[in-house]
Amino acid sequence: MMELPNVTFTPAQLRWRQIAHEIARKYLLPQAAKHDRHASYNDDAFRAAAEAGLLGLWIPKEYGGSADGILGLSLVVEELSKADPAFGVAFAVNALGSIPVIVGGTEEQKRRYLPRVARGECSCAFALSEKFAGSDAGGLSVQARKMDGGWLVNGEKKWTTNGSRADLITLFAVTDPTSKSRRISAFLVEKTDPGFFIKKVEDKMGIRMVPVCETGYKNVHLSDDRLLGGQPGLGFKHSMMTLDWARPGVAAQAVGTAAGALELAVTYAQKRKQFGQPISSFQMIQGMLADMAMKTEAARWLVYTAAQMADNGTRHISKYAAMCKCFATDTAMQVATDAVQIFGGYGYMEDYPIAKFMRDAKILQIYEGTNQVQRMVIARHLIKEAMEFDYLNEQIPTETQETYGAEYEIVNV
Repeated sequence: MMELPNVTFTPAQLRWRQIAHEIARKYLLPQAAKHDRHASYNDDAFRAAAEAGLLGLWIPKEYGGSADGILGLSLVVEELSKADPAFGVAFAVNALGSIPVIVGGTEEQKRRYLPRVARGECSCAFALSEKFAGSDAGGLSVQARKMDGGWLVNGEKKWTTNGSRADLITLFAVTDPTSKSRRISAFLVEKTDPGFFIKKVEDKMGIRMVPVCETGYKNVHLSDDRLLGGQPGLGFKHSMMTLDWARPGVAAQAVGTAAGALELAVTYAQKRKQFGQPISSFQMIQGMLADMAMKTEAARWLVYTAAQMADNGTRHISKYAAMCKCFATDTAMQVATDAVQIFGGYGYMEDYPIAKFMRDAKILQIYEGTNQVQRMVIARHLIKEAMEFDYLNEQIPTETQETYGAEYEIVNV
């Protein structure tokens, strides 16, 4: 049986959450509808987050961060997403784009980029998906060809969140088409590199505040010091390690989205009157609110557990990262949908903020690994663990197995 971590919050992590709460109330709630309507970026909120030090939460102290880990990041992302899920994405993508440098970068790369990220001077993006390679991260087609003194990159990436604003893009490209295990490498691309361009800014259903782009690479020359880790062939490993760390952050976006939608639904149910009384007094509405609250709370603590495991370097983080991402994002979509139902006809209108929560929630089930893929990841880990259990089963005294028979097998799985 695997021992789960004891989730505890440091005073610093709780202080960061309070700061995020204040930023959310001052800069997100009053501006969320405007930025959603115009698909414009909330520079005021990002500037405030940078000045408060929130961009250094996940970065080690030796590189200018506060080293408050994935758990600290999750607390902050949840609080920001509760006010505006789109800004939760805009904030968290900086972790997604810079974590590869933390887990796989050379010392020179870490010192070059991470302090700037921590100060909010270097915005980040993560370029993995392509038109024909979404969930199949091994099916990339963007090529990086070795040449004297560096690499020549050509191709296009799809759905690069924050792509048009990012100063630094972690790019995954094919460097050895003949290899299966070492086919992909990661590179650090700067927006000023000649040949890098924005092909298209997507017109999205939700999270409209943060730009999602097609990014292009036409004969982009990258020196050898831009190869992440200084060695080719480690890109798939770097991407999977990054996603294990980053998925609790996506799940925290989902928890914040669900919590924000639930708060709106409770408030509305108390104010809306039908048949001479608030609809919050109707048992059907109470049942919906209760289910929404239970699912949100369950998702919250699954996220905290996975985040703590990531910070502890726990071996089984991949399974728990997938579990929290899948469960929390499904919860966000369900809670937002139910909240719209509670609002009734008003919920379908853009006059009320709840419609935005429903639109913003949907992408959470899709990006950073669809929830169908997350279920595959979880199942594969369960099967692997069951095979390991078969080995452990051999260590159990024969008489114990004979006494309990099939019941023993079920109880101890």
